[in-house]
This record gives sequence, structure tokens and C-alpha cells, in this order.
Amino acid sequence: MAADDYYELLGVSRDADADELKRAYRKKAMQYHPDRNPGDSEAEKNFKQVGEAYDVLRDEQKRSAYDRFGHETFTNGGMGNGMNSGMGGGGQHGFSDISDIFEEVFSGFMGGGRARGRSKRNRGEDLRFDLTITLEDAFTGKKEEINFNAEAACDSCNGTGAASPSDIVNCTQCNGIGVVQIQQGFFTLQQECPRCRGKGQEIKRGCNKCRGAGRVKGRRNIRVDIPAGVEDGNRIRIAGEGNHGLEGAEKGDLYVFVNILPHDIFQREEKDVMCVLPISMAKAALGDKLEVPVIDGGKVRVEIPPGTSHGKHFRLRGKGMPALYNRGNRGDMLVEVIIDIPTHLSKKQRELLEKFDAETKPSSEHRNFWSKVSHFWQHHEKDK
Repeated sequence: MAADDYYELLGVSRDADADELKRAYRKKAMQYHPDRNPGDSEAEKNFKQVGEAYDVLRDEQKRSAYDRFGHETFTNGGMGNGMNSGMGGGGQHGFSDISDIFEEVFSGFMGGGRARGRSKRNRGEDLRFDLTITLEDAFTGKKEEINFNAEAACDSCNGTGAASPSDIVNCTQCNGIGVVQIQQGFFTLQQECPRCRGKGQEIKRGCNKCRGAGRVKGRRNIRVDIPAGVEDGNRIRIAGEGNHGLEGAEKGDLYVFVNILPHDIFQREEKDVMCVLPISMAKAALGDKLEVPVIDGGKVRVEIPPGTSHGKHFRLRGKGMPALYNRGNRGDMLVEVIIDIPTHLSKKQRELLEKFDAETKPSSEHRNFWSKVSHFWQHHEKDK
């Protein structure tokens, strides 16, 4: 199975809606589930790939990014948006804020807003870090130490960008005000000083270490609290852990995006988890009591009643994922029964099944179906 296109992986069109995606995913997940393909490494690989495809396409924001930027958006550290990855690659451009454009064009002519505009322009860029965790981590929550590239305040000039405090002087064009007056016909308007860009100060001699920027590149280690119940695609904002601002301006923020790995046993649906339980034809017909795993690492006994059909669901209340920020509220676990039909029968097994089939009376559903088929054919014979 090619992994070049998530839509092809699931076998759906690019305009498939949420229900189509879910049906396609469940069909593929059932086809490649490890329990149905024991020892088949290719099936296990395909199972994980369809899980990754569904996790991206079911999320509107991720799907939009995937459609715009392609498959590489979610592979090899790709991101598909304007944030830095914080993983040591790419330029340090941070978020693009269109409000900065409007402020730069209009704030000087509206009188005021000088400090705010300057602060936004020089503010450090926000950073992005993609953190991959397991479903078990999402269930319990965890504390994770992360390491990423970030611009830090220059220790030589304390972030000012000047070689020494005496090298910071009032701007000679605006005399430290940050704005200059211009004449527009009958009106006298204020405009941001083009020399100091509204700062009111300028640097005579820049710091040798940071070359006047007030910040230098480096690595940063911080500890992130991942709350229990976090979902795939959730982001955690850590204020002030982005890039240091230019010339002493405030820091940006760090956004940690959580990616949850597909699980070998469970599939997640918001607070609920689903587990596929394969059983034999005999156990489906006769009934059984089986122990199944639970996401918290324990086990629970499920009673399979006689005559259980393929695809039957059993709901185990309170055995799913915890609600985000509400540990007392948990979702449910859905156990879906998959009847394992043998494909290679011995001669004796075939004889036993044929005897069993001959002695089995058709169910009412069976009789009703073939009665309808008979009437259907008779009706069409008359029309010929």
C-alpha cells in the first residue's frame, strides 16, 4: 500500500465527508488489524498508516493544511503553517500577523499607538514544537522535557543591542518622541519616526556579540505538563517561551502540538475507545466469557451471549479516556465482535460443517429474505 496520499490510503475521494472517512477507516482498520493478520508485518504497517491518515483527515484544520501543502506537511517534521518547528530546522519567522501590516500603514496617521505598534513589531516570534506521545500517555498525562532552538537575550548587552548603556541615545530626528509631524494640506499629522521606527532611541554602537539585535541563537530545555485526556492535535501554549524580542522587546510564546501515535489495540473516538475482539464461529454461536484489555492496563470480563452476530458492539461504561481537565469523568469502551471465519478447512471440519448446515433450520430473517427475492424475480418475469 502506497503511503503517498492519505485519501488513497483510505480509498475515498478528496471531497469525502466525515461519515465516509469514518466508514472507510473502520473497513481498512478491520482489514489490516494485527489480530486478524498475526505475524504479518506488512498488514501491521498498513494498519498504522491508515490510522495516521484518518487522524489527519478527520481533523478539519489538519485536513485543510494537508490539502493545501501536501503529504510532506505531516511527515519529516513538516508543519504546513507559519510557526517554527523548534526542532532545529527552518528559518525563524514565527507567526505572520496581518494586524502588523495595518498598524504600520495607519497607526502613525491616527495619532498614538506608537508603543503598542513598536512592541508588536519587535516582539519575539512564537515557536512551534511537535510532541509525539502514546495513547497511554494521553490517558494518564505526563511531564515531558523538550529541547528546541530559540532566540535568547544576548548576555553581553542584556538584550538591548547596544555595546554599552551610553551607546543608547535619543533619536536625533524625533528627539526621543518616536513620532514626527508632517503636513498634509490643511492638516498636521503624526507619523512614526522613520529613523528610529517609533522607539525614540537609537544605538550609536551595536553589541559585537549579537550585532545590535539584542538576541542570539541557542538551545532551550523546558518541562511541559501534558494533561490527562489530551487529544490528538491539541496545542498547549506556554507563555514567554518563544523567541526573545528584538532590542529587549517581550518574548513570544511556545505552542506545543500534541500528536498521538496509533495504538495496536485501541482506536480512539474523542472520550471513547474502541477495541476489536475476534472470536470463532463456535464461540459466537455458543456464547463465551472473555477477558479483554482496558486502556488503563487492566482487564475486564465481557460476556458474549449465544448467537452473537458479526459487528456486535458491547459498551463498557467508564472504561474509556478521561475528559480533559476532569479526571472524574471518563468515556466508554466499545468492544466490537469480529467473527473469525476459517479459510482453510480439513476434510473432517468440512464434513462436520456440512452436517451442521443440513441440520440447521433457517432463521426467520433468512426465510423472509429469500421469500422477498422469489417475489422480486417473479415480478420481473411477468414484465418480460
